[in-house]
Amino acid sequence: MPIPSNHSKPVRLSAKENAFNQLQQWIIDGTLLPGEKLNDNELADALGTSRTPIRESLQLLEARGFVKMYPGKATQVTEIEREAIKDLLPPLAALQSLSAELAIDRLTGEHLTQLENINNRFAEAIQSSNGYAALKVDEEFHQVIVDITKNTYIQGIVESLQAHVRRHFFHNSIVLTEKSIDDHKTIITSMKHGNKEKAVAVMKENWLRTLQKF
Repeated sequence: MPIPSNHSKPVRLSAKENAFNQLQQWIIDGTLLPGEKLNDNELADALGTSRTPIRESLQLLEARGFVKMYPGKATQVTEIEREAIKDLLPPLAALQSLSAELAIDRLTGEHLTQLENINNRFAEAIQSSNGYAALKVDEEFHQVIVDITKNTYIQGIVESLQAHVRRHFFHNSIVLTEKSIDDHKTIITSMKHGNKEKAVAVMKENWLRTLQKF
């Protein structure tokens, strides 16, 4: 069985981190539906943990806008509002554009090769009409650029916003097209030649195109 050599090694996570990641994924993909009431005990049993990490996770999810806690009453998954995409994408576009600008000064040949390889996989996913695979590879492409900046503030905010992008994808608010393949190629070329203005402009357009089609 061939095993990829470039995969990231698993990181040991705390019970709270495991619970947070799983609950967030269930909310994103609709396993836990918008408006659904969440029961601490049931979630603890399902995840094989105690109530404490569950409650801590729900508090984090509330801070990120995925659940709403009503003390003494209930905790509910927030509704997915399609119009919220108008508030979500502009700040993400701004941060991704800034990342492209900052990354140019730290860019290496290895980074460029990595981005080109990722975009080839992205093209394959788009052309095979595998929407979710394309979304994940698109995330990987942009995450490489964000990580090159080594700016933990940008990384943290982008991570939070990107989770909401995934949720909107599952509710059909976001559709990736072949135009993004060409955008990625232009971004790579612009960064390679140090053309910050071009890289920033194309990156911004790449993220905001969804609003134009909205």
